[in-house]
Amino acid sequence: MRESSLMRAARVAVGQCLGVRRSEQVVVIADAPCLSIGRALFEASVEAGADTQLIEILPRAENGSEPPPPVLAAMAAAQVVFAPTSKSLTHTEARRAASEAGARIATLPGITEDIMSRALLADYEAIAERTQRVANALQGKRTVRVTTPAGTDISFSIEGRKVSADTGILRNPGVTNLPAGEAYLAPVEGTGRGLIVIDGCIGGSGVLKEPIEVVVEAGTATIIRGNVYAKTLIARMDAAGPEARNLAELGIGTNDAARLTGHVLEDEKILGTAHLAFGDNRSMGGIVRAPFHQDGILLRPTVWADGSLILDNGVLMV
Repeated sequence: MRESSLMRAARVAVGQCLGVRRSEQVVVIADAPCLSIGRALFEASVEAGADTQLIEILPRAENGSEPPPPVLAAMAAAQVVFAPTSKSLTHTEARRAASEAGARIATLPGITEDIMSRALLADYEAIAERTQRVANALQGKRTVRVTTPAGTDISFSIEGRKVSADTGILRNPGVTNLPAGEAYLAPVEGTGRGLIVIDGCIGGSGVLKEPIEVVVEAGTATIIRGNVYAKTLIARMDAAGPEARNLAELGIGTNDAARLTGHVLEDEKILGTAHLAFGDNRSMGGIVRAPFHQDGILLRPTVWADGSLILDNGVLMV
């Protein structure tokens, strides 16, 4: 019987990406929308000889909402954690505590079988090399400017901030996002100023037919307008508190197998895109804590770091 592409992708995640070894303690955390992915990762981990458990949780309210306390304990006791969930566990205290306890963690927020079967069946060695080049080009720089044909023009400081390369290959304690392929960092709080025009997708918007404009002053989203989803975004930010409007992240996509689908998990990894996020940034070296983290995808961006071109109209220059 021909092996399904979903199981092939699960074996890539287990073997190539996290390098699961025989007798390791593996925990797979999934909710109903992602349960088929969780089962595939469970089966692939068992095939690798790991002592594996699958835990189903109720969907969380937001990206960054904490899982139940028993799940936190299971994550902290594991050597490897996979989290295919409809809302991201990346920016949670539970994930940070598990990383500090020594776990290798892969979060897969909003993953679908289609995304898993396509964007995870990629050449992760090539993605790793490309991602590291982008991270190296940003590291040590002081000021970034991002523009797009849709009208984005924003600048902010990155001085002193560490640039992370999410290559998808994780052999030491830490966290990766699967499918992987981005270099990212937290802008210095309070320094962002300008206009962001989100024309790819954000949150549950799907592929945007009309853009969302976000005015940023002193590192904070002050005005949000445009697409009908803008009202939903405002309501979600307001429910999470004022820190949800913090300009939290710059990311640059490096996965050549990723395609624009309206799912942030995949869209933010597309080679030649950039994304800017709002809310919690503590997982990437910032100081803002919020039960909210949302990325907005920018198409055909031009990115300068201290005047050097990183991206030119969506074409990687490093």
